[in-house]
Amino acid sequence: MLELDLIKEKMNSTISNLETNLSQIRTSGANPNLVANIEVDYYGMSTPINQISSISVVEGKQLLIKPYEMNIVKDIEKAIFAANIGLTPQNEGTQLRIVVPPLTEERRKEYTVKVQKFAEEAKVVVRNIRRDANDTIKKDKTIPEDTQNDLLNDVQKTTDEAVKRIDEIAAIKNKELMTI
Repeated sequence: MLELDLIKEKMNSTISNLETNLSQIRTSGANPNLVANIEVDYYGMSTPINQISSISVVEGKQLLIKPYEMNIVKDIEKAIFAANIGLTPQNEGTQLRIVVPPLTEERRKEYTVKVQKFAEEAKVVVRNIRRDANDTIKKDKTIPEDTQNDLLNDVQKTTDEAVKRIDEIAAIKNKELMTI
């Protein structure tokens, strides 16, 4: 039998993924998430920056990255350049400073397109979860037809809620992007 809670959990996981992806798109201010998940070669393993250093915001427009080990400053600097996120770290010997410039109008529009792309991908995942759930319900011949219809309706309601939440999250991010 199909668990509606499991479907909700999968859809919520998709929404969490979307939020994580959107947190890496920069708005007007500095945000540690801009660089937190950039991978650095750390003793032969690919490790996110936020696991090998502290990242703080200074004066709202700068990021300060203080590695826990001073010998990896150059590796972090290279990884940020390689990530091609449009930010230039300044190596201060024991730490990196990144001045986050204000977004241009053109860049804001590029990012809103990116937000819509992430949102659309999340909706596709949610719809795939719905399709799989519906297939499972329809294939189970032990479920009476009226119960089957109720389950299909519940799955559709859950899907509609998830899609609505995705649209809300994308709208909030786009509003942040377009606010100067």
